[in-house]
Amino acid sequence: MPLYKTIKPNAHTIIYVWKIEDSFDELANEIALTEKSQQRLLSMKSELHQRGFLSVRHLLKEAGYTDFDLYYNGNGKPHLTNGKHISITHSFTFSAIAISEKEVGIDIEKNREKIKIIQHKFVNFENGFIHKDDDYIQQLTVIWGAKESLYKIYPYGGLTFKNDIDINSFQMADKKTTGFIKVKDWEKQYDIGFAQLDNFTLVYALEPSNND
Repeated sequence: MPLYKTIKPNAHTIIYVWKIEDSFDELANEIALTEKSQQRLLSMKSELHQRGFLSVRHLLKEAGYTDFDLYYNGNGKPHLTNGKHISITHSFTFSAIAISEKEVGIDIEKNREKIKIIQHKFVNFENGFIHKDDDYIQQLTVIWGAKESLYKIYPYGGLTFKNDIDINSFQMADKKTTGFIKVKDWEKQYDIGFAQLDNFTLVYALEPSNND
């Protein structure tokens, strides 16, 4: 079973990444699901989506949890029964989870040309620093992934990527930056980390800590 990588960005956070090479049957083997998860799995029309869903349950197992330890609130935000923070993502052939004692969000995206077409929907403040001599698609994908990660942290939903979340200046070689949720009830800055995995961009947002 292909656990692809583990990342420990700070003392209280661990990220597990899965490369989805297994068949549906291989992924379904020996994985117990709640009745709600079984219904959700059966309702998925895409086998790729089903395999992503199941691979996340394997990542939970790697982290010492089961599907029965995971639940979702009214806004669709995942939680663990032991009170730790969790964030979940999957895209095509990769999935990942981040588990932390503090707020955390994670996103993985395939690097694709089409992000240039939709950049007007999520890039605002960031227009001031995007570097023409750096990888343009990867930069845009980091910005999108960072905003998605921060969106996942915000507990109430309804943020707009373009107007409510800013990502600060970075270059691809930095592998880190900071981001800011700027709404009245939640003005907070977060640490952002990012990495390239094959042709995918993994991005995660972390609550800053002086103890790391």
